[in-house]
Formats: sequence, structure tokens, C-alpha cells
Amino acid sequence: MSQSSESSSRTPWQVTRSVWYAMFMREAISRTMSNRMGWFWMIAEPLAFTLIMVGIRGFIRGDRFIVNAEFIPWMIVGMMGFFLIREGMMKGLGAVDANSALFAYRQVQPVDPVLVRNVLEGLLRTFIFMLFVLGALLLGTDILPDNGIRAMGWWLSLWSLGLGLGLITSVAGTLVPEVATVIKMVNMPLLILSGVIFPLNQLPHFLLEYLMYNPIVHGLELLRAAFFEGYQVVHGTSASYFWRFTLITIAIGLVMHVRFKEKLKAK
Repeated sequence: MSQSSESSSRTPWQVTRSVWYAMFMREAISRTMSNRMGWFWMIAEPLAFTLIMVGIRGFIRGDRFIVNAEFIPWMIVGMMGFFLIREGMMKGLGAVDANSALFAYRQVQPVDPVLVRNVLEGLLRTFIFMLFVLGALLLGTDILPDNGIRAMGWWLSLWSLGLGLGLITSVAGTLVPEVATVIKMVNMPLLILSGVIFPLNQLPHFLLEYLMYNPIVHGLELLRAAFFEGYQVVHGTSASYFWRFTLITIAIGLVMHVRFKEKLKAK
């Protein structure tokens, strides 16, 4: 009997994988099938954004300030990268509350839904990005990366930053509801200050110096450099700064989950 029970027992890693798989399937069905408009809005938001910018492009002539990259592909790459980070951060906000009933099972921890949501969102955003690339090619606009391996690396890097921010917001937003309101409010200013819509190269040096503290700028510029050969990134762009910030963010998020695990379960 002891041998039989021992052989049927599972390791902690096997249990964790089973929990993640079950939660992933639950989140995937909820995200893509429970809401009929879910897929529509995931595609419509970036599409509407692109069309609006195409419409006003003639007035701003932003491509005059971009070296070795066309304005529309440049903007689409930056926009998709920003949405990847933003959704990682935003999906962390409601992850704990939405799965609070599952914490009755000791195998499920508050960090699990945050990780699962970020993986799912990363896959969905990657698929949507590929749809945009395909659509652009059909319309005669080339958005294929000049360095595919490097582009995939920086795409995963941006996802990692979104994961770190999501880990932090999932704890802070659950314990202090006002934090969620503030995070939602800074979305649009952050999009503008990250150089998604307009190139930052032409800004005065004293202003650019402060904007470069934003790690999203570094990540988006390096992603664009992988897509457009010879593209001149914003002065001061640093891969090491981006990764230091990202790793510190992930570490802080994990420490917060360990420190406040019981409080999150009791919410």
C-alpha cells in the first residue's frame, strides 16, 4: 500500500503545473469566449489608434524626424510593444480578486493567477501583432523585422517588464483600491511620454533627460531598432538600464506576494 501511494503521489512541480494549466484554460475561455466583443476590442483598439494617427499624419509629418524608418510601421511596432506592457500591468490589477474563491485550495497561491494572466495576455498580444503584420503586408506596407531573433528577444523583454509591473499592481491594487484608480489614470499620459506616438529625438535635452528614466522608452526603442535596420534610437537608450529595472521590478513583485500572501488570500 505504501509503495502504491508513494508511486501515485505527485511532486510539488507537477501540482503547480496542473494548477497553472487549469487556471490558464479557465482564463483563456473567459477572455476569448465569454465576451462576444472580447476579440473585437483586442483588434479594434490598436486598429482605431492606427487609423487616427494615419489621418493626422499629414498635419504632424512625424516621419520627418525618424531616420531609416517609415512613420506608420514605426508607430505600430511601438504601439504593440506598449500595449503588451500595459496589459501585463492592467491584468494584474484584478487577478487576485477574480480568483479569490480558488484560494480555498492550498495548492493555489495569489501569485498564480497573475502569472497565468500575463502568459495568456502575452500570447494574445503576439497573435494580434502577427495579424497586424500580415494585414500591413497585404496592404503593401512592410513591417517584417530586419533582425527577427533580436525582435523576438525584445518582445519577450517587454513582456517581462509587463509581468513585473503586473506582480506589483496585483498586490498594491488589491490591498489599496485607490492604487488601481491611479494606475488607470496614468495610462494615456504614459503612452505619450513613452514615445509611442511621436518620436522623442526632437525634444529639448533637459526634458528628454527626465523622460529617459522611463524604462518603456528604452524597451520600445530597442524593439524598433530590431525591426528597422539603421534606425537611430533616442539618445541615452540603454539595454542594461531596461533589464536592471525589469529584474528589480519582478523581484519586488515576487517579494510583495510572499510578504502579503495571507492578506491577499483573506481579501
